Amino acid sequence: MSRPRLALLNAAHEPDGNRRNFRRELDADLVEYHVPSGQYPEGFDVDGAVITGSRASVYWDEEWIPPTKDWVSTAVDRGVPFLGVCYGHQLLADVLGGTVESMGEYEIGYRTVERAGESRLFEGIDEAFTVFTTHSDRVTELPPGAELIAENDYGVHGFRKGHVFAVQFHPEYDMDTAARVTTNKDDQLSDERIDEVLDGVTPANFRAACEAKQVFDNFLDYVCEVRAADDAPAAADD
Repeated sequence: MSRPRLALLNAAHEPDGNRRNFRRELDADLVEYHVPSGQYPEGFDVDGAVITGSRASVYWDEEWIPPTKDWVSTAVDRGVPFLGVCYGHQLLADVLGGTVESMGEYEIGYRTVERAGESRLFEGIDEAFTVFTTHSDRVTELPPGAELIAENDYGVHGFRKGHVFAVQFHPEYDMDTAARVTTNKDDQLSDERIDEVLDGVTPANFRAACEAKQVFDNFLDYVCEVRAADDAPAAADD
């Protein structure tokens, strides 16, 4: 079977880091669209889609956000499997009818997230696992019919609805990205808070967080299963 073909909706205003990290972690044929520049897929002929993190909020008044939501909403209705990460998690929640709000603070650094029940996305991952987080918005109300699949003391860290999976944390981050993102919060966090987070960007914490990278393989396995199921009736008619 050929590798799945995914639309990568890169929502970062400076896209290079996202591009590098997601291309490294996803063993798929990626067609990238930098949505803040107004790039969107023209159609829906993909096996799945991934929405990345961003410094934007889903409720900001930026011209690229409504058409991104429109494409995502139509793709979801057409049965395209999705994986959303951080901003992507929040955008999917918003599109599906959930609520995203400011936290009034930052969750940032290597932290522990716990699984909430069983989920295909977290197969092979411990009940409590280490992740890198950086966000000041959160999903405060799940979309109707969505299933909570991960959480911690800051709230929702993962949900699923149908073919849609979403996580608040960043399984794609390497140590360089974690340090760079933290340092760039100097206009939002105190020097003491930044230093505290940077002190936690260690090889030991990164190795622990690598367990969460399994979500990418699990998602791709799911995409391939959906594709096989969609192809089965046509094969039977031959």
